[in-house]
Amino acid sequence: MAEADGPTGPDGSGAPHGPTGTHRENETHRTTRPHPADEPRDAAEPHRTTGAHRMAGTHDTAMARDTTDAQPGAGRYEVIIVGGGAAGLSAALVLGRARRRTLVIDAGEPRNAPAAHMQGFLSRDGMPPAQFLAVGREEVARYGVELLRDRAVEVSRSDGGTVFTVTLAGGRSARSRHVVVATGLTDELPAVPGVAERFGRDVLHCPYCHGWEVRDQAFGVLATSPLSAHQALMVTQWSKDVTLFLHTVAEQELADEDRRRLAVAGVTVVPGEVAGIVTEDDRLTGVRLADGTVHRREVVFTAPRAVPHTGLLESLGAEMRDTPSGAYPVVDERGLTSVPGLWAAGNATGFTEQVVNAASRGYRAGAAINGELLFTDLDAVVQAEPAQQG
Repeated sequence: MAEADGPTGPDGSGAPHGPTGTHRENETHRTTRPHPADEPRDAAEPHRTTGAHRMAGTHDTAMARDTTDAQPGAGRYEVIIVGGGAAGLSAALVLGRARRRTLVIDAGEPRNAPAAHMQGFLSRDGMPPAQFLAVGREEVARYGVELLRDRAVEVSRSDGGTVFTVTLAGGRSARSRHVVVATGLTDELPAVPGVAERFGRDVLHCPYCHGWEVRDQAFGVLATSPLSAHQALMVTQWSKDVTLFLHTVAEQELADEDRRRLAVAGVTVVPGEVAGIVTEDDRLTGVRLADGTVHRREVVFTAPRAVPHTGLLESLGAEMRDTPSGAYPVVDERGLTSVPGLWAAGNATGFTEQVVNAASRGYRAGAAINGELLFTDLDAVVQAEPAQQG
């Protein structure tokens, strides 16, 4: 499955809920100059727990209970991250280690929740997504990052665009100097009986995520567009028994080049609408067409329609770009959008951001934000000082 960004949506991609962090031991004050975002406002007060709270190997679906009193001014942050999947937590880890006061807001709806395991992440290959996120939450908590289970419903700018206010579904709000949107996307599956129920088990969408585990079985590919021919061709690397079910795609919609490729690859092409997935003893055994014909299959691949969770970005006027898999923000190589101080990472920036890619994007954004904060504050001091006399 793709990235585990949360919160909004599977972000796929990707991923998030869990314990809150505490301030680092022995760190009782900050050394940076005050910023307008540090003034007392309507502060969110996330639950807090110690960094030693052990979460690895669990799938905690609720935030940890309070174990310490909330600190005064808990809603004043340098960075707010919306979405607690791989991208959001990776950015939080970098920022926490950089001693930046950071809040992660997460609705707990990772994109890859249906998957039992995630694959292709070096040193974490085969780890359950829920365990991966639990370990990530534990790690960021060690560095004072706060995690809040809630949903961000609005983001606004004030003070000349230098302060962001994030409003939560629970009615509270929090302010920060930078915002990272790592809200992921939702996979909208074909409306075929059995597809949603089996998704992440033997109805799959990513051969890189699941191909090895189902290798050499009888594959079906449920078309959602003419581009599904490419998916059928791709999965032949994992099985030579592949059938492409055109479903609502007309045969003449396939490009001539794709037809020739399908023939050379030995892919069987079956026209006709698919009526449902056939199962026996809780395993997929076939694909039933509208005419009643059943084709014996063991695994079905399909390409969901991506629904990016980009509402917060669009509400602030971030420039968007249209792609075959939806509209995504235009970002630079660091993840900065066209709006100063507004960043995006993970599946909120693209359909194909797998967990490992999302984590990398989050890391890059976190490091860039720390640098932006550092030099902005230094330049403010330089400009405030009287000119040195020669």
